[in-house]
Amino acid sequence: LRPVAEFAHSSEREVASLFDSYGIAWDYEPTTFVLERDDVGNPTCAFTPDFYLPDFDTYVEITTLRQSLVTRKHRKIRMLATQRPDIRVKILYRKDLERLGAKYGLADAA
Repeated sequence: LRPVAEFAHSSEREVASLFDSYGIAWDYEPTTFVLERDDVGNPTCAFTPDFYLPDFDTYVEITTLRQSLVTRKHRKIRMLATQRPDIRVKILYRKDLERLGAKYGLADAA
């Protein structure tokens, strides 16, 4: 049995439930990528994607936030892509979650 994850947002719980219902293996926030460090090597900027889908070797980031916060996430994802082009990250926006909710009956997808 999978341990119960402490999701930061109900939309993450709903997406995890959708993954489970389709038999898609997932890990919740398993990796933090350090993007910047200070002069002595302490992390100053990092990115922790919401999910990792091992069967697809892809990270998934859920965002239902205000545009200003989405812009900050985009910046971090671009930094990660520059530093680690081997890492795949897919962003699911509020509109994507609304479509998934309508199609698959998610209770609180957005």
